[in-house]
Amino acid sequence: MAVVPASLSGQDVGSFAYLTIKDRIPQILTKVIDTLHRHKREFFEKHGEEGVEAEKKAISLLSKLRNELQTDKPIIPLVEKFVDTDIWNQYLEYQQSLLNESDGKSRWFYSPWLFVECYMYRRIHEAIIQSPPIDYFDVFKESKEQNFYESQESVIALCTHLQQLIKTIEDLDENQLKDEFFKLLQISLWGNKCDLSLSGGESSSQKTDVLNSLEDLKPFILLNDMEHLWSLLSNCKKTREKRKSFCY
Repeated sequence: MAVVPASLSGQDVGSFAYLTIKDRIPQILTKVIDTLHRHKREFFEKHGEEGVEAEKKAISLLSKLRNELQTDKPIIPLVEKFVDTDIWNQYLEYQQSLLNESDGKSRWFYSPWLFVECYMYRRIHEAIIQSPPIDYFDVFKESKEQNFYESQESVIALCTHLQQLIKTIEDLDENQLKDEFFKLLQISLWGNKCDLSLSGGESSSQKTDVLNSLEDLKPFILLNDMEHLWSLLSNCKKTREKRKSFCY
């Protein structure tokens, strides 16, 4: 049996993991801190001085988190009791058990990047829920709404295409079905371009009709197994139809 390769981490200089921890995550944290600061007046209007103090506390916790990351400090357990706190801390212990480090501590640049990035978001949540009365505040709401509204033209074009496809799908032959299936797979793939996490919080809205961009984007697909996937699905369909015929 093949050995599972080691997880990518920030120690792989020049890799996506390295750039994530070195640049992308600190950029996200900085934007979160800026967002809280820009809403200081709103917090004061809603909650008075208590809201301002809560904003300061949240920013302080997030600044501490950013410093831990940038100086490669050990990844610490969550402290605020929440529904998933114990699960997170148990998983942190598991990650520590995998290390050969002398101090047995998981660190930002030496832990699997996906774990580190998810942990970062969980710590952002912890900073907010530790700061009532602004513990309801969504630090990503503005950027999510902005990107959604800026992508409306593309969303409408895609929905229109899907509505038409639903109406005509029974009349499509196998080649036409295959073509539509490949289109939807590619749309799903390139939808990742709109991921605000990947852009470090920068605007990543889809302002053009993605359906018209698929051919131009094809050269950027590094590994394409769509034909193999279609073959597997077709064989499964044929096998299922044979079984139905046999049962009848």
